[in-house]
Amino acid sequence: MEKEPMTRAGYEKITGNLDFLKSKERPETVIALDEARQLGDLKENAEYHAAKDKLKLIDSQIAELNNIISKAVIIDPSTLPHDKVSFGSTVNLVDVDTDEEFTYTIVGGIESNAENGMISFNSPLAKQLMGKEEGDEVQATLPGGVRTFEILEVYYKEIEL
Repeated sequence: MEKEPMTRAGYEKITGNLDFLKSKERPETVIALDEARQLGDLKENAEYHAAKDKLKLIDSQIAELNNIISKAVIIDPSTLPHDKVSFGSTVNLVDVDTDEEFTYTIVGGIESNAENGMISFNSPLAKQLMGKEEGDEVQATLPGGVRTFEILEVYYKEIEL
């Protein structure tokens, strides 16, 4: 079975979403489905079909989250060294051509959100940053082409999702 590394924050977010779906969203939808069923003819009952579709979506989300949790391997990045880029490291980079600065934190795939500066350890950039140190230059082959970055700083900070 393929394992899915993630931080404690990522794991707690996923289990929180799962608990919400199981304890609140699904029971409310089941009640709405029962109420719609009582309205009569099911063939032309829009409320019934909407509730039935919503229940199907919730059940698939629950199954997906259960699958992710079953493969989860929680890694505590605070216990790892961050003198080199590793899982959980926050990295400040500068594009040597444009002087544009970027800050990324290396996280698990399920936690990644590039807009919030969280990139998956499996992303092209993260793969090329792993093991590098402050001052290193990295030629990163990215979907938009090859870019050269200098690593300004590598450190650990608490991850907030």
